[in-house]
Amino acid sequence: MEVNEPNPEKIFNFEDRLVRFAGESILFVRKLEKTYELEYYKNQLICSSGSSSLNYGEAQGTITDKDFVFKVSLVVKELKESRNSIKIIEYIKAGDEIDRKWLLTEVEELIAISSKMILNKK
Repeated sequence: MEVNEPNPEKIFNFEDRLVRFAGESILFVRKLEKTYELEYYKNQLICSSGSSSLNYGEAQGTITDKDFVFKVSLVVKELKESRNSIKIIEYIKAGDEIDRKWLLTEVEELIAISSKMILNKK
């Protein structure tokens, strides 16, 4: 796999997975060609993937369940934005197919996990 997956085994810590997803997104977009169209989606992916990780860091410092749910809702929002950027890049077949598939699979799993966190707190 071309994606720089640090360990072949699964990472179980959610924060670590978010950090890895943001980092792998950066490494992925660095390899994409420099076109006007791709620059937009590359920047979107970098911002949204990084923001999901940062918002989760803020969620860990919340005092109330309501604040936690709000912050994790922002994580879900940013992950969904990342997913859409990856899907557009996938649609135009930019970048390595294996890397795109890994990012799409990972973002889907992260969305599912964070959505379940919200349901568990409500």
